[in-house]
Amino acid sequence: MDRTTFDRLFDMSDRTVIVTGGTRGIGLAMAEGFVLAGARVAVASRKPDACEQAAEHLRQLGGSAIGVPTHMGELDAIAALVQATVDEFGGVDVVVNNAANPLAQPLGSMTVEALNKSFEVNQRGPVLLVQEALPHLKVSEHAAVLNMVSVGAFNFSPMLSIYSAAKAAMVSYTRSMAAEFVKFGIRVNAIAPGPIDTYMMQQNPQEAIDAMVGGTLMKRLGTPDEIVGAALLLCSDAGSYMTGTTIIVDGGGTPR
Repeated sequence: MDRTTFDRLFDMSDRTVIVTGGTRGIGLAMAEGFVLAGARVAVASRKPDACEQAAEHLRQLGGSAIGVPTHMGELDAIAALVQATVDEFGGVDVVVNNAANPLAQPLGSMTVEALNKSFEVNQRGPVLLVQEALPHLKVSEHAAVLNMVSVGAFNFSPMLSIYSAAKAAMVSYTRSMAAEFVKFGIRVNAIAPGPIDTYMMQQNPQEAIDAMVGGTLMKRLGTPDEIVGAALLLCSDAGSYMTGTTIIVDGGGTPR
């Protein structure tokens, strides 16, 4: 290891990253990290205004960024996201599947509508986004996919089984993608956050939040910024020998 090699570890200059769900919370924090590391970023979410505001914020940080309104449950929108990114930046090097639908219904009274909505956004959308971007990832010298899952994929999840099962499926997809894409030089990994102080978390009753915090060793919510280090590791050359794995970032809850 010399100074030049060290300085390049987390350097993402001249790389293009797509971040879904990138206009707030963990997604926006990761987008900020990628921009500050030198990457060009396309942020996607359902709301056009939020997309443009996030992109402008990233440009104010000194980066190149666009916002692309995208509903991950709509197949045409997924294709349009990749095309808009390629049209603007010339390719795709990294895909970050962060958008999620946190539908919660108890077992025994689930609706078909809820199951379909969860499947479309939490499983089908991420898988097909990677598939849509695959021709561009294949020609990248630094290709990576990052699937944002959840510690719910590994823990008991009463009331949240729809969401947690979808995230467990994405852990499986992460391993399979890693195995299938390694021949193309594409690394695929996942991050499983624990209780993070985001808008999604704030929609829970306080007693539910307290229970989640109480299950961690650190006895607090994480912040979106505390996910950025792991994301940069898995998407940059610093993680060049990592593929098919899931990093748990949860304040010491799941390892217990």
